[in-house]
Amino acid sequence: MGAYLVKFPHSRIVTLVFVFFFITTIDVPAVLMLLYWFFIQIFNGIGNFGHSHLSQGGTAWFAHVGGFIAGILLVNLLGTREKYMRRQDLNW
Repeated sequence: MGAYLVKFPHSRIVTLVFVFFFITTIDVPAVLMLLYWFFIQIFNGIGNFGHSHLSQGGTAWFAHVGGFIAGILLVNLLGTREKYMRRQDLNW
């Protein structure tokens, strides 16, 4: 998700919205949704510090945060390939 945030910062996500009895869709910027998800993972991870190990759901919240940050770092570090060129030896 972090790599998606870096590679496609202007993309939009179609989201269902429930307004009382009506259901509609809106386009939400991907940056907003991804940062919202990122902060939920952080707050859930911090919130689990106060609970005993018996009440936890077993989700590794900070693993999600680390994967998000690793995606941002690795996509910048590794870069991307040049766009693939069409083969010139094929006559389609």
